[in-house]
Amino acid sequence: MHEFECIMSRIETIKHDGIVESIDAGKVTVRILQASACSSCSARQLCRSSESKEKLIEVRGDYPTLHVGDSVTLQGSVRQGLRASLLAYIVPLILMVVALFYGTHLNGEAAGALAALLVLAIYYGGLYLLRNKLGKQFEFSITN
Repeated sequence: MHEFECIMSRIETIKHDGIVESIDAGKVTVRILQASACSSCSARQLCRSSESKEKLIEVRGDYPTLHVGDSVTLQGSVRQGLRASLLAYIVPLILMVVALFYGTHLNGEAAGALAALLVLAIYYGGLYLLRNKLGKQFEFSITN
């Protein structure tokens, strides 16, 4: 039974290696390299679609043994990743399609396109305003 729990624990976590950028009171900033799926491909030098981006992740908590420049591993749950994808991609897509459909049905194609863009702007603006509240739901922990 213990082996099953270990396997499920590995499946339910997302891990990223990173480097500590800064340490403040109750907050550690870690720089990670977010690579696309193509980054491990041997033909990535010939293909122009591979990309990687550096991201700064803030981790709440006190980590007294860490120093700037230390290599660490960030750990989060898969559930958080799915929730983030839902909020960032699925919900806005649904809102945009509904606004496009109703706007087009009521006032024509141009109004539908404008309604879809307006709904997206309002939605992402709302996410921006709620970023602190949402940020508390998406937390990583640091493991060495």
